[in-house]
Amino acid sequence: MIFSERVAIITGGSSGIGRSTVIEMAARGASVLIADIDEKNGEAIAKNIRDSGGSALFKHTDVSNPIHISEMIDTTLSEFGRLDFAYNNAGIEGKQSLLAEQIMSEVQQAFDIMINGVYMAMQAQIPAIIESGGGAIVNASSIWGLNCWPEWSPYMTAKHAVSGMTKAAALEYACRGVRINAVAPGPILTPLLLRGWNNDPEKASGRVPMKRIGKPEEVAKAVCWLFSDEASFITGHILPIDGGMSAEIG
Repeated sequence: MIFSERVAIITGGSSGIGRSTVIEMAARGASVLIADIDEKNGEAIAKNIRDSGGSALFKHTDVSNPIHISEMIDTTLSEFGRLDFAYNNAGIEGKQSLLAEQIMSEVQQAFDIMINGVYMAMQAQIPAIIESGGGAIVNASSIWGLNCWPEWSPYMTAKHAVSGMTKAAALEYACRGVRINAVAPGPILTPLLLRGWNNDPEKASGRVPMKRIGKPEEVAKAVCWLFSDEASFITGHILPIDGGMSAEIG
């Protein structure tokens, strides 16, 4: 139980990669706060973990709302007493269309969740982690936060921003006991991918050298590794988890 007596926040933890990371962290002994807008699934996951002897709590959280961010931290500290890790995973896919045809209200929603949400979350998490004696943050970028694809400009822009803020924050807090990295998944079998590819996930595997899409559990294990002491000299890194895509197009 390598994360025994450690506490983690996972945003977007009710489904997809976030859900798999919640389960993986709990299995490794962490107490987990699941922060999401999906109450039904979030509460169910937290209950399943508790019923299995683990420690988890759901907190309704819209990461674009600064009040919700503050409440997320306050609840974590009041219920668990500390904060060691955070995985800022909440996100949406944005609308698929040419840049000049994007609707700015929808673009702003994507930015509010995936840029402002991650930035505000780190602002709140970093002091709490320092107060707890240090720890690690992992942000959810994307292979499209390192490269690009046409007609997804809101998502691409947001994920590039996450990559940049991850590196900036990592440099600022490298000597204060907080490691900050990001994962950059390629196509992963999640509800977001299914929506983006019209429920035909195999279409998403066409450019993957391994000729398959990834599993949420494969990303979750990488996140847990970045949290662990095995990654103790790694900060400011954007880790592709993409079946080789970035080797070909990077």
